[in-house]
Amino acid sequence: MRVLATSLAVLVTALAGPALAGQPVTLKADAADADGIVTLGDLFDGAGAAAQVPVAARPAGSVMLDAGLVQAAARRAGLDWANAQGLRKIVVRGGTPAAAAVQRGNVEVLTWARNLSAGELVQPTDLVWGKAAAAPADAPNDPDAVIGLAAKRPLRAGAPVAARDVAALAVVKAGDVVTLTYDADGVSLALQAKALSGGGVGETINVQNPSSKKIVQAVVTGPGQAAVGPAADMLRLNRSTRVALR
Repeated sequence: MRVLATSLAVLVTALAGPALAGQPVTLKADAADADGIVTLGDLFDGAGAAAQVPVAARPAGSVMLDAGLVQAAARRAGLDWANAQGLRKIVVRGGTPAAAAVQRGNVEVLTWARNLSAGELVQPTDLVWGKAAAAPADAPNDPDAVIGLAAKRPLRAGAPVAARDVAALAVVKAGDVVTLTYDADGVSLALQAKALSGGGVGETINVQNPSSKKIVQAVVTGPGQAAVGPAADMLRLNRSTRVALR
C-alpha cells in the first residue's frame, strides 16, 4: 500500500506540480561539436556556466539527439529551452558550425529511388546512393536512419535524402485522448490525458491533464498510449541510443 501511495504521489506531482523556471537559452541554428562530446554549450546560445555539461557522445560523423532528452538535460542544468518550434530531433555535426553546415563538392549521398507520396513509409528499395554537388546539412549517413519512417511531403526521385523529409509514423495526433501510464516497482497507474502534439512510437509529445491543466512530456508507446516516469525515461534513452549508433 505504501508503494502504491508513493507511486501515485509521484504521478500526481508530475502532472500537477508547478514548473521550475531556469535561465532562458536559444538553440543554435547549426549545432556542431569538435571533440566528440556534445555539451549544452554546443547546443545552446547563452548556456553560461552550464556550457560544459555533457549531453551525448558523438562517435563519428553526426549524431541525432531526441529534443525531449535535450530539454530535460538543460532543465537539470538550470537552463530553460522552450522548444517553441516543437522540434523532435536535433542534428549535431562534427567540426565547427561554419564547416558543418553544408558538404560541398562531388559527394556521395543517399537519394530517393522513386517518387514518394506524403505519408508513405520508406522501404530499403526506396533509397540509392548517388552523386551530388552538395549534400543537405541533415543528410543521413546510413539508410537505417530513414527506413521505416514516413514521408512528410511528396518526395522526388533522384533528390538527396534529408532527415527533415521524414518522420516517425504518427500513432497519436494532437487533440487525441490518450491513456497516460506510470510504471515503477511493479506498480502501474493510469489516467486519461489530452495530447497537445502528435508523434510516433518512441517519440516525446506534450500531454495535458484535463483537470489540473498541467502539461508534461510523455513517450508514445502505441496508438492512444503514452508513458511517464522511469519506463518512459528508458524508452527515451533506448531511442536516443539507437539513433546515435546509426
